[in-house]
Amino acid sequence: MLSADFLNLEAEIDMINSSEADWFHLDVMDGRFVPNITFGMPIIAAMKKRAKKPFDVHLMIVEPEKYFEAFANAGADVLSVHIEVSPHMHRSMQAIKALGMKAGVAINPHTPISMLADVINDIDVVCMMSVNPGFGGQKFISKTIDKIKQLKQLIKDNGAQTLIEIDGGVTLENAAGIIAAGADVLVAGNTVFGSPDPKDTIKRLKQVGK
Repeated sequence: MLSADFLNLEAEIDMINSSEADWFHLDVMDGRFVPNITFGMPIIAAMKKRAKKPFDVHLMIVEPEKYFEAFANAGADVLSVHIEVSPHMHRSMQAIKALGMKAGVAINPHTPISMLADVINDIDVVCMMSVNPGFGGQKFISKTIDKIKQLKQLIKDNGAQTLIEIDGGVTLENAAGIIAAGADVLVAGNTVFGSPDPKDTIKRLKQVGK
């Protein structure tokens, strides 16, 4: 939703509601972990009143643990925290789940997949950044394809049920390769909201890999 028209947010939410999209993906940034500031709990709570699909909330903030309950109350269904700022990841995953949300871990392009090995069975979703986090509309980092394959192997080796979510630079042109590498969830903000027919673009993305 970071790429949506915030002057017409109600219409944008209705468009997603009536599309084939599965989730709303909400990027929360604090200007400290990433060089940008977006929105927080009040906006999410307001959007939740109109939305009819689950909220996938991606926290790009320092000390995310302070806000788990607040985001649960605002309407988050999936809550992802960055491994780079969460020193007690097992505890964080359990705390998120205890609040009734699915627990996600986000990982930056430069962070090795091996960092997830000890907690992979506790994670519902890995949000793999395929751009440097902070801004929409960036180009997909090609090395991500190799990292998706590594992560898929880690999940299989541990018998985990973790979903792989790719966030950043996803387009109609590269979606097939991303899915073929092992991705389960595609975040496609600029590709969707920058399209002349967003609902058709979502439909076409959903058809990729079928």
